[in-house]
Amino acid sequence: MNLSKEMLIAVLMGGAGAEREVSIASGKAVLKALREKGYNAVGVDVADTEPALPAGTKLAFNVIHGTFGEDGGLQRYLEGLGIRYTGAGVASSELAFDKNHSKACFVAHEVPTPGSELLDCSKGSKLPEMPVPFVVKPPREGSSVGIRVVKEEEDAMAAVEYAAEFSKDLLVEEFVEGRELTVGVLDGEVFPVVEIAPPEGDWYDMETKYPWLSGKEVGSQYTCPADLTAEETVVVQAAAKKAYDALGIEVYSRVDVLLNSLGSPYVLEANTIPGMTETSLLPMGAAEAGYSFADLCVKIAELSLAARP
Repeated sequence: MNLSKEMLIAVLMGGAGAEREVSIASGKAVLKALREKGYNAVGVDVADTEPALPAGTKLAFNVIHGTFGEDGGLQRYLEGLGIRYTGAGVASSELAFDKNHSKACFVAHEVPTPGSELLDCSKGSKLPEMPVPFVVKPPREGSSVGIRVVKEEEDAMAAVEYAAEFSKDLLVEEFVEGRELTVGVLDGEVFPVVEIAPPEGDWYDMETKYPWLSGKEVGSQYTCPADLTAEETVVVQAAAKKAYDALGIEVYSRVDVLLNSLGSPYVLEANTIPGMTETSLLPMGAAEAGYSFADLCVKIAELSLAARP
């Protein structure tokens, strides 16, 4: 099936997860872009796990970040309805979204990634065996929800207990001191690297990503292309592409990478439904590669239909 101007496209946004407001911002931007290009697009605010789509919908443009939208649940629901959708499929969405499973996949495919251990808190919180500094992560949340960086032993239990509010099977990762980078990949094309600089004294969490959500005046700053050497750029882009391929992601993704002072990359995760406002990081890298925001949205729709004929 080819994309046409007459085809009804439902832009799915919102969701019930922690990233609802960000998803709505993404959805509104995508909807506006598609309409400006002349496509027959309508917005759908998804509030539960069985959303009603307009009759005649031919393509669901999914911009629901995090729970349900990014974890394979929405994809499985849409397949049950026989409706094509944008982005990664069920299996790759499930794999990429679960940090414990994606970590195992990275290790198996020799993707450079921080050392880690799994922490089972089903019978109560306990301390990891890994020495500080480390990062405690709930495995199935997006936008750094529930994550804590632990640099002092006395802070470890509080971090574990906080993360355990979101999940009982936690990922504990070795803390890597380095530059925070992210790389978009579209159908195998690797975009220029974006560098993320949180405000001094902060780290890249929900508040510094989206200061407008918490009323903060200053958020993270971004540079694209990142100020890297040619060699560093190649190494970071190669690590991102290797992670994308290892997870079997269809159509597009944004891969988060740390680069330490020795020039070694460490892949943290791949986001299969990254932010899609005109100032989000995937569109930022795409713009540097020559794609306008509207062209990027159309390209994602075209590639997604081709991936599911």
